[in-house]
Amino acid sequence: MEEKKTLKIIGLMSGTSADGLSIALCALTPVKKTLKVLACATYPYGAALRGRILAAKGLRTPGLSALNFDLGRLWAGMVKRFCRARSIVYKDIAVIGSHGQTICHLPGTKGSTLQIGEPAFITEETGRPVVADFRPADMAAGGQGAPLIPFMDEYLFGGGRPVALQNIGGVGNISFVGKNVITSGFDTGPGNSLMDTAVSLLTVGKESFDRNGRWARSGKIDYDRVLKLLRLPFLKLKPPKSLDRDEFSGVFLRRHFLSGPNTRSRYDILATLNYFTAATIALAFQRYAPAGTQELIVSGGGALNPVLMANMASLLAPVKVYTIARRGIPPAAKEAACFALLGWLALQEKINHCPAATGAGGRRILGKISRPIP
Repeated sequence: MEEKKTLKIIGLMSGTSADGLSIALCALTPVKKTLKVLACATYPYGAALRGRILAAKGLRTPGLSALNFDLGRLWAGMVKRFCRARSIVYKDIAVIGSHGQTICHLPGTKGSTLQIGEPAFITEETGRPVVADFRPADMAAGGQGAPLIPFMDEYLFGGGRPVALQNIGGVGNISFVGKNVITSGFDTGPGNSLMDTAVSLLTVGKESFDRNGRWARSGKIDYDRVLKLLRLPFLKLKPPKSLDRDEFSGVFLRRHFLSGPNTRSRYDILATLNYFTAATIALAFQRYAPAGTQELIVSGGGALNPVLMANMASLLAPVKVYTIARRGIPPAAKEAACFALLGWLALQEKINHCPAATGAGGRRILGKISRPIP
């Protein structure tokens, strides 16, 4: 019977930028394959917690264990705050899907991945089933554990004209879907990670991102450097492919932008990083978009950067570049909404990933369930 009615589901997403937890309340009508975001919010982390998350890869076991539980408790409290503010009754929620906080993602034959944020605390607070830790099952089946968003893109847009959907979180990932299109997707390269890390380094932690692309708009793009960076090995790899945020972060910036006699102004650096990020997305589209694809639908925090959107539109003209808000989903809520959907499908013991995007050996059911007392 649940297939025929509209359900309320909640998704949680804490991205590789580690700036906060996004929560989305969604209405899902499975029989029609429709999903609508009813409410969403992002609860920012303090500077100290963000610092712990970004440094977590170097933690010893006690510190990592503590962070896992601290995030679980914090997220349970944020869900409580979100629901109380909107008069949402816990028993009305069918499932909560939590992506977790990625600490390490190392795709490959003998790779590994780690997402933390203990879901048992969310179940304890809400009394609802929580599905989390989606990536390992895909990697056990030979996949890269990412990207997982293409499944939602196929679920929502697979029956229409060919479109590309680009999510820009800490890392960028693209999906190609549509009627008569074999769904595919992969990580395109840096999302917001390079720009965010650069701002943090250049301000010694006083600022964490280029608000509204203000710095990028004021700077001069180093086109020669962008062309050189577009020859990086990851960008030449064929899909399926995914990456860890650290591949495009502080070490990368120090090597290519923040050292040597020709270091440029902060504005020029952000202008160049912004354009480079847009260029990696344009490169992915131009190489792999199915014939007839004339739209790029953008979500994630990068969709809120007008300079980045303008750079993508310029590089991809005459392709139409616009945010997923035009399709009824707030850009910052898409990933959270995706894990709400993946969580519900896991609870129903149904396929919830796209092996063509991850390289997995077949269709699987991703996610581990934290169950309440019946």
